[in-house]
Amino acid sequence: MSRSHAVNSGSRTRKLRRSVEVVITAMCAALYAIGCYATAYIPSPLGFGQFRPAVVIPAFFATIFGPMPAAIGAAIGTLIADSFKHGTLYMGSLIAAVPGNFIGFYLFGYIVRRFSWTRFILASLLTLIIGNAITAFSYVILFKAVYVQALPLSLEMLTSISISLTLYWFITMLPFILLITPLLIRAVAYAMPSVVPEEVHASSLKSELPKRSFSLTMVISGASIVIIGLAMTFTPLGAAMASAAKLASIILMESICYIGGTALMVIGAIAAVKK
Repeated sequence: MSRSHAVNSGSRTRKLRRSVEVVITAMCAALYAIGCYATAYIPSPLGFGQFRPAVVIPAFFATIFGPMPAAIGAAIGTLIADSFKHGTLYMGSLIAAVPGNFIGFYLFGYIVRRFSWTRFILASLLTLIIGNAITAFSYVILFKAVYVQALPLSLEMLTSISISLTLYWFITMLPFILLITPLLIRAVAYAMPSVVPEEVHASSLKSELPKRSFSLTMVISGASIVIIGLAMTFTPLGAAMASAAKLASIILMESICYIGGTALMVIGAIAAVKK
């Protein structure tokens, strides 16, 4: 098949002409770049790594159009946003964010190619863990420590910073991707059913996110994050992370773990009891 791209969706195969695929990829890249740039100046407590609710955009494209448009669009979009922010081609984005976004959202699209809401939840978790870990470790170790030599620290210290950054992104992205993306999918399935794969259309309009899976995801993720916060407070982990990241105090990172983890658990608990 030389001029088309196949997206398997359950019992049928949707074929996108190459020209259509290019347009969809460009749309994903443009929207993601705009969304990322809108929050580009809201950093993590570590001083780098931004607040990025715009992840809902490539997650939406991955669900509707398949893994490749979302993966390429996310990679290009993040590079554009980061480069605009820094006023030049930003090597940190090229080294870390581009591969992390590409792999993360390709994985998302691959998992949901046979769509169900349970697969959507699984794709969200794996994408946020794997994609963010690739980005965080690549940025901290390959870019910050090796390329610009701004963090002359031990591997253990660099690993602590990378884990902290991954954790921050996971906490701040999970609620958006699980709460906002389904609404976007439903809206498009209702307004433009012809562009939505059959399984996505049927699941969007006829079924809800599985209550038990959604609740467990939020509660377990939140509890795990709170436990990490407790480890920062009551073990040497917090002091090590603060020293590695040159933070005056680890209190802000601990607060994010406590508040973010508790918020996820509350959302999960409300979903479990809501009729």
